[in-house]
Amino acid sequence: MADPHHPGQDDQPERPERPVEPPETVPPVSAEPPPEGDEPRRYPSTIGGAFYLLVLGVVGVSMVIVALDEWRTGVRLMGGALLFAAAVRLVLRRRDAGMLAVRHKVLDAAVLVVLGVSLIFLAGSIPDQPGGF
Repeated sequence: MADPHHPGQDDQPERPERPVEPPETVPPVSAEPPPEGDEPRRYPSTIGGAFYLLVLGVVGVSMVIVALDEWRTGVRLMGGALLFAAAVRLVLRRRDAGMLAVRHKVLDAAVLVVLGVSLIFLAGSIPDQPGGF
């Protein structure tokens, strides 16, 4: 005998299935306000984004220097680029920091300083190896 308070599976009315929209039809969402007028968006759109690209370029150049067998100079340059990024992150406001802003300002800068100082320290403290790399 069926319980009136707990209807069985057969007693539930069928619900029409809603079509699932593929991701292409979902409108994009941005945290930034839409540009005003017909002015095209600038890339990078923040000063921090420009500094981020600068730091990325310096790190790329330092990797080339490392590959050309001047590893100490390349690693020191990379560490200096990270220290520069930390200084820029501390100076710029969050909305101007662009891709340099990941977490809180002090945490971002602290991580960059630790990495930069570590690279510079290691490049200077590793002794030369005889006959090798």
